[in-house]
Amino acid sequence: MEMAEPRQRLLDLAQQRGISLSALSRLLARNPSYLQQFVRKGSPRKLEELDRATLARFFGVSENELGAPEEISLTRSGGTGPDWIDVPRLELGVSAGPGTIDSGERAMGTLRFSRRWLRQRGLDPAMLSTVEVIGDSMEPTLRDGDEILVERVSGPLRDGVHVVRLDTALLVKRLDASRPGRLVLISDNRAYPPIETDPAQAHVIGRAVWKSGRI
Repeated sequence: MEMAEPRQRLLDLAQQRGISLSALSRLLARNPSYLQQFVRKGSPRKLEELDRATLARFFGVSENELGAPEEISLTRSGGTGPDWIDVPRLELGVSAGPGTIDSGERAMGTLRFSRRWLRQRGLDPAMLSTVEVIGDSMEPTLRDGDEILVERVSGPLRDGVHVVRLDTALLVKRLDASRPGRLVLISDNRAYPPIETDPAQAHVIGRAVWKSGRI
């Protein structure tokens, strides 16, 4: 059976942006399978009004494209305003592999996030940027082509995945700072050995706090 038009449109928008349906579901504060069921199984039959408006604003499209009645104004989903934050998408990328040479941090567009969603997670928009993951050393956590939201950090290191500048290379790794005077950069893909370095040689840029990826 042919997929209903709003469901197909949502799937097309997600694929164009390179974001998974489960990530979009989390953006709505829903179960990760919520939009997958909507698109593939037709359940729910239609999106709730708030969810539809949130997705329309995220993608910068009319709510009508996602199944809204024609009387809903196109200006309602124009994609800008105080409820939304445009986070810069940096050109450099970060390597989950041998290492990407840092060629600068020039913005090449933005990704739009709900201000409420960021606030619920305690994230300061001024401290955020997004970058693309390159390579497979962080699989299965991060895959080549995934987009990660990075929160710039200062102070003591926290658990989690971090973006690190080592010499002129940018890496995305887990960090182990438990040994005095040493910092270990760990890949989730065990085919890649840990990288041990002097903490003074590594600049921890930020912590990955969210990811999107291709379906």
